[in-house]
Amino acid sequence: MDSLRLRARVLARVRDYFSQAGVLEVDTPVLSPAGTTDPALQSFQTRYHGPGPANGSRLYLHTSPEFPMKRLLAAGSGSIYQICKVFRDGESGRRHNPEFTLLEWYRVGFDHFDLMDDVESLLRTLLKGLVPLESVDHWTYRDLFRESTGVDPFNATVDELRGCLQSHAIASPVGLSADDRDGWLDLLMTHIIEPRLGPGLVFIHDYPASQAALARLRPGTRKVAARFEAYLNGVELANGYHELTDAAEQRRRFEQDNGRRVTQGLEPVVVDEHLLAALASGLPDCAGVALGIDRLLMVAAGAESLDAIIAFPLDDA
Repeated sequence: MDSLRLRARVLARVRDYFSQAGVLEVDTPVLSPAGTTDPALQSFQTRYHGPGPANGSRLYLHTSPEFPMKRLLAAGSGSIYQICKVFRDGESGRRHNPEFTLLEWYRVGFDHFDLMDDVESLLRTLLKGLVPLESVDHWTYRDLFRESTGVDPFNATVDELRGCLQSHAIASPVGLSADDRDGWLDLLMTHIIEPRLGPGLVFIHDYPASQAALARLRPGTRKVAARFEAYLNGVELANGYHELTDAAEQRRRFEQDNGRRVTQGLEPVVVDEHLLAALASGLPDCAGVALGIDRLLMVAAGAESLDAIIAFPLDDA
């Protein structure tokens, strides 16, 4: 019951924060005929059986409300936010549950630096009287890698990344391709860098372009994505972008994702043509971020696992 009361208190603060900021709460579908192409995310699937032309069609449970929210932005909604359940297959553990609560919001006219300030302001509001925010640090992805591992993530070879893991007594995983630089970089991030982040709020920004996802690239460079992640007391909490508005580039990235899925033995995913049409019609300059409410509550409660703050985790559902 304490966890339920904490959740209600924090969600009330979320709504109050955005109400005062003039950001509109919206609601979008959980089911979609298109899914995420990201090879790192696996969607739950079902089929519709009933009247109409959609009979028998495949539907995906969304991993994020991002695509329909961007359609609302393109339609002129202005800045918006949403609190919703999202679903990711194959994710269960101390900090993962296949169904979890996500807060996602978009600020028109913001870039990712403005949005990092917004995330900090929101967290100070949500955590007031619950847990102290001991410090706030900002790192570029490159500088943090150099400081923590001694390697340059933009120039190091896979052999150098593998050697760094071995020097920290971390075994190379079986099956990880030598061509998958981002996979090796992720291993260094999760096994060496994240455990050293310590208390406080840490923002990591300017990721490699190969990890841009739906972020634009920073002006004047083709190597750096306008993307950030936020960690609270060592727990990965949020992922944000200065949003890509180029429909042709977004289509190219979707197709590239599906190509990687096929290479990895995964089924390609239907591309969201409605999103691409919205981008082509004109997405306003904006930045967006997704923040895991359950992980935030875990930190606020001083818990070690999501099971302590989710009323019905997977094994008890």
